[in-house]
Order: sequence, then C-alpha cells, then structure tokens
Amino acid sequence: MTVEDTNEFRQHERYMSRCLELAGKGAGYVSPNPMVGSLLVLDGQIIGEGYHERYGGPHAEVNAIASVKDSEQLRESTLYVNLEPCSHHGKTPPCSDLIIQKNIPRVVVACRDPHRMVAGRGIQKLLDAGVEVIEGVLEERSLKLNEAFMKSHVKNIPFVSLKLGQTLDGKIATVNGLSKWITGQPARDHVHFLRSRYDAVMTGSGTIVADDPLLTVRHLPGRNPLRVVLDRRLQLPETMNVYNGEAATIVFTSDAGETTGRRERLQDKGVEVVSVTERNGRLDLDEVLHVLHANGVLSVFVEAGSRLSGSLLQSGLVDKIYLYVAPKIFGGDGLDSFAPLGVDSPQGAISLRFESPVFFGNDLLLESYVL
Repeated sequence: MTVEDTNEFRQHERYMSRCLELAGKGAGYVSPNPMVGSLLVLDGQIIGEGYHERYGGPHAEVNAIASVKDSEQLRESTLYVNLEPCSHHGKTPPCSDLIIQKNIPRVVVACRDPHRMVAGRGIQKLLDAGVEVIEGVLEERSLKLNEAFMKSHVKNIPFVSLKLGQTLDGKIATVNGLSKWITGQPARDHVHFLRSRYDAVMTGSGTIVADDPLLTVRHLPGRNPLRVVLDRRLQLPETMNVYNGEAATIVFTSDAGETTGRRERLQDKGVEVVSVTERNGRLDLDEVLHVLHANGVLSVFVEAGSRLSGSLLQSGLVDKIYLYVAPKIFGGDGLDSFAPLGVDSPQGAISLRFESPVFFGNDLLLESYVL
C-alpha cells in the first residue's frame, strides 16, 4: 500500500468514525431497524450529515442528502454510510435508488446488511449503475454497534445480554437474601442507560418477589423497554410494579399456570400473557426468545437472579455479560452470582472475552462476550 493509499484509507476511517457517531444517536429509537449514520464529503469537507432518527422515519442516507443545499455538489461527492444502503421498499423507498438518482459517484460502506431483503443487493445495485463502492472501512466497529440487529437477522433469535451486580467475592445477595444496594448510584444509573438501549428487559418471578422492580428507564431520558416476566405458575399478584401500566409488559407462563382468573385480570390491565412449553420444571427459554423475536424484539437485557442467569448461560443463549463488581465482601453464606452450571473441569468452563474495564463511581464494570 502506497503512502497515498494509506492516507486515503485514514481519511475514510475518519469520516466513517463520524458516521458511527451519528448512528449512535438513534440508539433506543430505531429498533427493529439498525442504527445508521451517513455523511457526504466533497474536496475533503463534510457538506451533509444525517442519521436514522426513529423507526419508520427517513433513513440516514435520505437525511444526509436532504441536508445538502446545492444538489449539484452531490454529483462530485462521496457518500459514507456504516451499513449497506437498502435496496427494497419497506416503510421508506430504497436508499440505493436515491443515491443513483442523485448521481452520487462514490459510496464508502462499513459493512453489509444481513437482512434477507438486502444482503448485498444494495451494493450490487450501486455497482450495476456505475457507482464506485468501497467496503469494509471500520467494519468491526460497525458490526458491534448493530450487534443485536446482525444476530437477529442471521440466527433469527434476539441478542441477549445478562446484567449482574455482585460483591468482590461473587455474591448477589446477603445470607438473608437482601441485595439493595450492592452497587452505587453511578452504576445503577448506567443500568438505566442500558435499559433504554434494549428492546426488552427480562426477569423471573423470584426477582419480582424479592425486589418488586419497576424495570423502567429513570434518571435519564430514553424509552422504556418491553418488560418480560417469566412466571411459570402465573402466581405473581397483579399489584406488582411490573403490572403498573407504565410500560408494555408480557408474561410467559406454562399451560399448567394458575387458572383462577389471574390470566384474565392481567389481560384486563393490558398485560399480554403467553403460554410456552415447560421442560423439567422450567419454561423453555429458547421458545421464549423465539416468541419475542417473532414480535420484533431484537435485543433482550436480562436482570435476574442466579437461577435464571445460570439457566440462560447453560442453554447457550447469552451473548454478552455486564458484571458490576462492588468493592464489598459478603462471605461464603451469601447468594452466588450464578446457579450451578455443572462444570466439572476447568476445560468445561464457559469462556468469555473481556472488553476494557470501566469504573462507575467505586464499582467496576466488567463487560464481556460469551465465546
């Protein structure tokens, strides 16, 4: 690679980094669509920017192109976008058609769109029209930004993140079950931030009984995720906070669940009740996730106790873990972070890949991906 090529690639990375920054502004508002940012560059200057602002609204490329006042400039500019331009009619017309219509000569793309209606067709349409296309600029960063969208369209199941707050010795509650509060306010505020970025927040009936959480977004702006409750016997009282009507709520139960009118009373409160298969005394978690995916849920943030957390890990359904570690020790009688996983040798352990650690106040966040 020549010096000129290296310099050009660095320029591509700089502009694509700005695209990713713009794309992130749509977090929590565009799902089930991906987060996308776009900009137009002419003679080394950014002349237009835009991002996908809300689900059903104009795509990033449309907003970027509309921001350029002199349409003649488009004929000599380069369009940057972190995801392949769409090629099909959905809620909006194809972005690839608009790029061709505006005679934009060159497009730089971070990564391809795995959606079955796109999947390379947008890029091919541009190439067929004589548009120069450069791919793979900051591809890994773009894939990570839209990791939930990518997984959901490749594997047809939501991206699942597990959140736990624990002591240094791995306890999520004291010997008598108390857990409020292990972590400090900065860490808890970050949890609310994460909730606002996920389509759904899921917990089990044990956590509802112990903590009676709201599972809504507070302390900062952002949308409330869908609240997902696993209540195998449908025994939780209708007075619990998750049934307060502040956010959409769905309860998964088994056909053997309570039949004395609670289902009907919950439905009268606007709560959706769905029956799934029960296996070995537990709800089929894979079926739960597939039902959620069929209803447009691309990402699930799990805030639960050790049993549900351990079951999800044991079933291979967890993609990511947010582990907040407080500088505290409860001792051996406290409640462990994960239920027994049946690991009988170090080689059989669940393997993780750590991201860079971050402090929130005095608490340490260990973010990791399940390998």
